[in-house]
This record gives sequence, C-alpha cells and structure tokens, in this order.
Amino acid sequence: MGKGNKAPTAITPTRSEDYPEWYQQVVKASELAENSPVRGCMVIKPWGYVLWENIKHVLDNMFKETGVKNAYFPLFIPKRFLEKEAEHVEGFAKECAVVTHHRLEKGKDGSLVPAGPLEEPLVVRPTSEMIIGESFSRWVSSYRDLPLLINQWANVVRWEMRPRIFLRTSEFLWQEGHTAHATQEEAMERTLQMLDIYERLSESYLAIPIIKGEKSASERFPGAVNTFTLEAMMQDLKALQTGTSHFLGQNFARASEIKYQSAQEKEEYAWTTSWGVSTRLIGSIIMTHGDDNGLVLPPMIASSHVALMPIIKKPDSRGMVMDFTQALARELSEQYYHDRKIGVEIDDRETGGGRGWDWIKKGIPVRVEIGSRDIAENSVFVGRRDRESTKKESIPRDQFIKTIVLTLDEIQKNLFDRALRLRQKNTRQIDSKEDFHAFFTPQDPEKPEIHGGFAYTHWCGNQGCEEKIKTDLGVTIRCIPLNAEEKTGRCIACGDKSTQQVVFAKAY
Repeated sequence: MGKGNKAPTAITPTRSEDYPEWYQQVVKASELAENSPVRGCMVIKPWGYVLWENIKHVLDNMFKETGVKNAYFPLFIPKRFLEKEAEHVEGFAKECAVVTHHRLEKGKDGSLVPAGPLEEPLVVRPTSEMIIGESFSRWVSSYRDLPLLINQWANVVRWEMRPRIFLRTSEFLWQEGHTAHATQEEAMERTLQMLDIYERLSESYLAIPIIKGEKSASERFPGAVNTFTLEAMMQDLKALQTGTSHFLGQNFARASEIKYQSAQEKEEYAWTTSWGVSTRLIGSIIMTHGDDNGLVLPPMIASSHVALMPIIKKPDSRGMVMDFTQALARELSEQYYHDRKIGVEIDDRETGGGRGWDWIKKGIPVRVEIGSRDIAENSVFVGRRDRESTKKESIPRDQFIKTIVLTLDEIQKNLFDRALRLRQKNTRQIDSKEDFHAFFTPQDPEKPEIHGGFAYTHWCGNQGCEEKIKTDLGVTIRCIPLNAEEKTGRCIACGDKSTQQVVFAKAY
C-alpha cells in the first residue's frame, strides 16, 4: 500500500500522483483484465467479463423493446466493399488489419511462412456498415420491408499504436446497430432514440452523468451526415466518449445499393443509421468511480453485489459460522435488485484482513464480515464501497437483509451524485481567449498536474479555428450540446461572431 503522511492506500501511485499509472494498477488489482501476448490486445478476466455481460444484458433488452433484432455478420470484409464509400475507407484505412493469405507452410528453416495468396485481400472488421449494407441491399426491395432494425454483438479490430486496456486496444468487444428506413425523418428519429438509450444506460446503470450533443464535422464518423455523442468527465478532468449514434443519410445506401420501391412505385434509396458502444465503457466506470483503493462498481451493473467473509478463529466454530454464512447468502440471493438477482460471493479463504482489501480493490458494493461474536448477536459487520474503507458498522442480520436493496440504491445514487459534483465543479463558461488558454494550460509544464475540465465556449464553426485550438492546446470540441439555448458571442479563436457554444476539453 502507498505510504507517507497520508493514510495508506491499496493502489500506488495514487490518482493525484500519476493518473495514467493509477488506472493501469486498478485494472490489475481489480482483476478485470490483463495484457495478452498479442500487442495491443487484452484478456478480459471473469470479474471484468461479467461486467460486460451485465452491460450487454441491459442494452440488449432496451434494444429489443424498440423492435431491434440481433444478427451476426462476417468478421472478414472484402477490400472492395470498403472502397465503395470513399470518405468511410479514408477514415479507417490507417487502422485496418488485412488478411492476404489463407494458409501457412513450413519453410526451409522449419519456420511457418504465409502461402496461398488470396485473390482479394480481406479486411478484419473495423466496423460493419459496408458488409451489413450488402445484406441489406438483398433484404430490402419494398417499402414494406422497412424499417429494418438490426444489431450485432461482436468484436472489431482497429490497429492501435498506443494501447491502453479497455480504452484503446487493437481488438475490442462492442455492439453495432444498423437500421434502414423509408424516410429521412424516421432515420433521424431512430438515431436520436438510440442516443437516448445510451444516455439511460450511462446515467441510470453506470452512474455516469453525460452531456449529449452533436459532433463537429471534423469529429464525425467517416461517411456520416451527423454524429451524435455522449461525453463524460473522468476524474482527471478529461472527456471520454461513452457512446455514439450516426445518421448516415443515403450515403451508405447509395454505396451499397440499398433501394426499395415506394408506395408510389418509385425506386428510392433507403435512409440508414448506425450506433454503438464498446468495452470502453468499463474504462469509463474505472475512471469515473475508482479511488486510491481501487475499483468502485455501481450496483446496477456490478459484477456482484455482496461479499460474505466468514471469520473462523477456532476450528470447532467452522460449521456454525459457515451455516450462518450460507443461510445468509441464500436469503440475499433470493432477492431481486431491480431486474436481476442479488449477486453474492462467499470468500472463506484463510487470509485474515487481506480478503477485505481484495474485495475493496475489486469494487464490490457491500462487504460483510461474519464471526462467532456477530452470530451470537445475530448481526453482521458491514462495509460499503462508497464510504471510507475503515468505516464499518454492526447491523442486525434481519435488518441487513430487509434493507439490502435500499442500501444498493443509496450507493448507486451516491456514486452518480459524486460524479456530477465533480463535473459541475470543473465546468466553466469561458468567453476570453486568455482565460481559455489558462484553463487548459498546466501551471508547471514540467510537472503537469490534473487541470482543465469542460469549457462552454463560443466557436464560429470554422474548421481552421477548431484545428488551431487543437494544435495549440491539445483540446478538441467534444460536442455541440443538443437543445442548447442560442446565445450570441465571439469565437474563442478568431473573434468572429458566433451563435453557438460548444464543449471543449482534453479527451481520451
């Protein structure tokens, strides 16, 4: 544990000492994932994968409630498919992994060498607009076939030069939704509807407050007409994009020949959308809620809810303590926390106080110690992950069982409120260039402390001004907030008149 004048911590370095390294150490200590032998890829361990499964379960239900159906499409995409949409291929070309051979043969030195060149290179799926568009072009012929609402849960590959587990990896898990519609209005409505679903996931389940907005032209998904985004503030005051939804217009329909005969017997191109979130959401949970003792999991999405730790000091008390513990586990796991049963872990390892720290680092919402004295008093000794690790209290057993759902809800709310306070504290309305530069410039460049945040600032809409700010300060337009009140001002870069405010921030 970290030492010094401050209380010891389970994670070193702390967030204030070295935030990027703190993040890596939390991933390791919480047993979420680890680096794989393949550079840029990760192994998601069980505690991390169940977190993804919970996210997947929540989203999948939300999607299906709106009529979306799941399907699966090929991992390999013919290179010519990507070439059909020029802006799209240009946006992804540098990130593509390409398969050029279909077998290996033993060389003269005994090593394996690629053999059997393919007639056409295959791109390992970076995103699926073009391969799904090919299917859509065969599935759609009449207006009666629309809307077509499809989602797939899959992995994708985008070759990453500076990997970081969950945030940027060469291979990651995600869902990608693709829809086709008869009208522009229907397609736009679906685009914004899916953004609302992501907002609900983020705020109600992940306990992460977000700002909902539209991307500037330079930040759009390649080939999209409009890209809408959710932006969240991490504890180092940088922004993280937690979901996007794209209105593709008819660009991809024209490229893939997705056409239908209208009710007026006229051939029309469909209007399409795509939308997705990925395992990057796990990174957002770590960086929004984690502390200097490790991971902190929001109960609504937690890998499990309660850790029971029987304390057996004498061999002859083992049976009594374990019977009490197992009975408590049964009663807890019979209850539902919202739409899933309460997850209970029994940890009977003989590791003394180390067990408690293990569960603190793994972020489980509630820890319970059970010893002979507690059993004699028909009580349990409880710690909560939204409170200091040393703050524990004795609670009557029946009361603990009766109030566990309320306790989890309280933890969920506390995590959201804490994240919202951080964002509010570090969001500024900035109208002068000098204040803008000061806000995003560390006081000591040699020791760049955590600084900055979200700046609501006027921008004239000129891409040159956007690029200059990015070059000078490493700051980007995170979004143009939706439904923002129109307010006249001056562009922070050039001083020209502006009627829109955008959110600037440093970002992942």
